Amino acid sequence: QVQLVESGGGLVQAGGSLRLSCAASGRTFSNYNMGWFRQTPGKEREFVAAISSSGISTNYVDSVKGRFTISRDNAKNTVYLQMNNLKPEDTAVYYCAADRSLFVRASHDPKLYDYWGQGTQVTVSS
Repeated sequence: QVQLVESGGGLVQAGGSLRLSCAASGRTFSNYNMGWFRQTPGKEREFVAAISSSGISTNYVDSVKGRFTISRDNAKNTVYLQMNNLKPEDTAVYYCAADRSLFVRASHDPKLYDYWGQGTQVTVSS
């Protein structure tokens, strides 16, 4: 079992930046592939970015490529999402998730993730 706690959300103007953090409990964080997803009211949860347990593989949804960067620090049990040049359409609740599979992967599929955080709100004003 792992617990995930997101932080770093807030209100920012378009063009601004935020860095989200997701702190994980437990001593096996380095074994988990990690992902970030987001959700707005009335819509399904959307994949944003993922990183493999080793940190070698990353994956992004097209709409954030070149603007967002996912990274991890296994020594700190933390995964990050650096978000630059934010747009109003990035407004959402952002969730981090952990995939405990032995496969080293950076999946976009939320069904493959076993643990979820409670989410952090990101609001981008125009």
